[in-house]
Amino acid sequence: MAVDFKLPNLGEGVDSGEVLSLLVKEGDTIAKDQNVVELETDKATVEVPCPHAGKVTKIHVKEGDTVPIGGLLISVEAAGSEAATKPAAAPTPRAKPATAPPAAAAPQAAPPLSTPEAAAAPSRPAPASPAARPATPAPAMPAAVATTQARPAPAIQPAPRHANGDHGDALVPPAGPAIRRFARELGVDLHRVHGTGPNGRILREDVVNAVRQANNAGPSVAVAAPPAAGRTPANVAPTSLPGEPSTDAYGPVRIERASKIRRTIADRMMQSWTTIPQLTNFDDADVTELERQRSASKEDYAASGIKLTMLPFLIKAIALSLRRHPVLNCSFDMEAGQIAYKDYVNIGVAVDTDRGLVVPVMRGVDQMSIAEIARGLTQLADMARNNSFSLDDLRGGSFTISNLGAIGGTYSTPIINPGEVAILLAGRSRKMPVAVDDDIDIRLMLPLSLSYDHRIVDGAAAARFLNDVIGYLESPTRLLLAP
Repeated sequence: MAVDFKLPNLGEGVDSGEVLSLLVKEGDTIAKDQNVVELETDKATVEVPCPHAGKVTKIHVKEGDTVPIGGLLISVEAAGSEAATKPAAAPTPRAKPATAPPAAAAPQAAPPLSTPEAAAAPSRPAPASPAARPATPAPAMPAAVATTQARPAPAIQPAPRHANGDHGDALVPPAGPAIRRFARELGVDLHRVHGTGPNGRILREDVVNAVRQANNAGPSVAVAAPPAAGRTPANVAPTSLPGEPSTDAYGPVRIERASKIRRTIADRMMQSWTTIPQLTNFDDADVTELERQRSASKEDYAASGIKLTMLPFLIKAIALSLRRHPVLNCSFDMEAGQIAYKDYVNIGVAVDTDRGLVVPVMRGVDQMSIAEIARGLTQLADMARNNSFSLDDLRGGSFTISNLGAIGGTYSTPIINPGEVAILLAGRSRKMPVAVDDDIDIRLMLPLSLSYDHRIVDGAAAARFLNDVIGYLESPTRLLLAP
């Protein structure tokens, strides 16, 4: 009996997802709760498991599709039926590309890049690249086929893509979602690309180099023909690298499609900026003594695999101050005219990833020690490197902190995360001459920028909150011994 598997509810506030990759192909036998598709939502990348075991009879989506909640993903012949007698197993190894359909069939685009061996074999009809097109028409051929030469193929080159977007091997190469999408747009098989990043991670430059190396193979490379009209299908690669120079009236430009998460960031920032009257207070904290204590303890933390930075102390100071100033730990419903004061302190930490800015949430921070906060930040850093945030990791924040100082810069005007009323940005600490009593001393100063919703938070309340944060940072003993 055939069973249709539809996209389940992925959580509050998520109404759709964009297909990053298909983890199975038609004909595969899958186990119950096996992941079948990887989706990018506006908050995270998730793999969706199918609750049915059996044989995949139909895949209803392709890479690049946006699927709403309840949208049809795959059809499965349930295990135990006549059509599904094979035992459940993981996805099968990569299948070889199928030979071309008869000449009478509707022409389809050829694989974007092919090896000399693949070019010599029958292929889908497609217009030839300029290098491969014969000088005179050849009416007997339904479409030109790229010629081959004795020139050896490059060591790294993209492989033909399957029509259903199959990635073949179950083991996903070490690459972020943005890089995998970029590779899909070019028809590049990441399993055949050598990564030059940390731990063999595949970078954008590795994909570009693979395409250029394949292009250098000369006439053995077939270029996919563009569709007659409409949007380019997800399984057809462009004829040139996205991001390669094009031109407008003033000179070279690059055109790239924004990722779903980038579009979501843009929407939320516009929503915040146009609906919240935001003010920003600027101040500095003298963290000279705090830095001495941090430096004295960092080796002990490092022995436990924890990197002790200034950030855990700042998060703790914010959490303690939010308990004293609940007006900065709330949300405001303008239509209902209601303020929701939150009895928990969940702090979102803005993290820069290759997919864009994400804000995972640390819960119950006011109840955590400096060591626990530092350990949590270490875990967040690992998750950011692997893009392994779940949707739950990105929900439930009541206040946000952005650590610009890890990159550089001093002051800024951070934009409030919708659903909250304040955000604090920390710049790079630097030594400055400061008046101490009647003397001038060189002190380590930490620049702070607090943006707040002026509908709810008055300027005086924001100043008092920021003064408390600074007071904790400038009195390390008080910070460490606070209940």
